[in-house]
Amino acid sequence: MTQACPLSFKQIDGTIARLSALSVSILYVLFLFNAEVLFLYLLAADFLIRLYGDKKMSLVFQVSKGIQKTFKLEPVMVDSGAKRVAAFFGLAFVLLTALFHHLHLENAVYLLAAIFLTCTSLEFFFSYCIGCKVYFIYKKLFPRF
Repeated sequence: MTQACPLSFKQIDGTIARLSALSVSILYVLFLFNAEVLFLYLLAADFLIRLYGDKKMSLVFQVSKGIQKTFKLEPVMVDSGAKRVAAFFGLAFVLLTALFHHLHLENAVYLLAAIFLTCTSLEFFFSYCIGCKVYFIYKKLFPRF
């Protein structure tokens, strides 16, 4: 089995995805610095909007689109499948972080933060999607699912 992203044959702007990773990282870091769980709830709501609603209603999408227009960054079209998988992982990380924060499991919060911020940084700086790699491993372990 060759390594491949979860193809959806639907294209999205990869520049917006990278800028969204930056916006998500900033909101997550804001939570880490002042322990205001509202930042996590905002991120969770935004992920849900982008996954199940109209992405144009997403604050992160609107900020990313604004940055793209301001700096006149060219769109780079990519398959949306891997980005969708990554958004599900992002939502899971944010919800788990909120849960661990409420349970006062600070070490778990910092561990999740390190993993999550590494993933978003790889996407922003190198356009390297961890969601793709996890999907490949998952399909190798569970090919029929």
